[in-house]
Amino acid sequence: MAIHDDQARHYGDELFQALGGARTVVPLSEREPGLTIDDAYRIQQQLMALRCAAGERIVGKKIGVTSAAVMQMLGVGQPDFGYLTDTMVYPDGAAIPMAGLIQPKAEGEIAFVLKKDLMGPGVSAADVLAATEGVMACFEIVDSRIRDWKITITDTVADNASCGAYVLGDRMVDPRALDLRTCGMVLEKNGEVTVTGAGAATMGSPVNAVAWLANTLGRRGIALKAGEVILSGALGAMVPVKAGDNLRVAIAGLGGCAVRFV
Repeated sequence: MAIHDDQARHYGDELFQALGGARTVVPLSEREPGLTIDDAYRIQQQLMALRCAAGERIVGKKIGVTSAAVMQMLGVGQPDFGYLTDTMVYPDGAAIPMAGLIQPKAEGEIAFVLKKDLMGPGVSAADVLAATEGVMACFEIVDSRIRDWKITITDTVADNASCGAYVLGDRMVDPRALDLRTCGMVLEKNGEVTVTGAGAATMGSPVNAVAWLANTLGRRGIALKAGEVILSGALGAMVPVKAGDNLRVAIAGLGGCAVRFV
């Protein structure tokens, strides 16, 4: 049974307070066993409305749960999405303070920067490429307000797809100049190779992931807008991080991206 509007507001308020206090909450799925994905997106909407009311500005979107392994772990057959705001973005080489994070993990991804709006349904991979100004190597710093990362798909959706921060790389490349499916990724933590991956890990291609997002949001009346940054999903496993860690990701044909935690 779907939760009531006042319940959706309550959980959105709770997650907003947890974000501000850098603390965790009991998994929503434990308290609401019947919570649906649509319910979770209603909670996400309340959370983001509060963040925007507090002065944050939406500058893009992110796609999560794009790999078959993570879908299997969460027991779902589809990705999820969340929103990026202007307070989440850091430049290449930035130092991110741990004070504002709770239980962060880093993922190497390919970011798309759009030059045209994309509004589904009916958006194809070719449409995505035509609407993209360029692609960049990036880190997404995922973080969860859900205690001990004990998440189901509804928990992570409600919590804005576990978004924490993101770091954009040192250059932008035309996506038509390379095959994003076969771009290899190497992620180093404190000078040691920790994760490897490739573009095909993200729904067969990061372009497919962006098309999925445009079509999924289009059915909800939401567009991907020119100028927005779209994080297309992890190319490999998440890496836990703590103060003092230095990370670098290199993606073939796209350059690299570095971040440190203080």
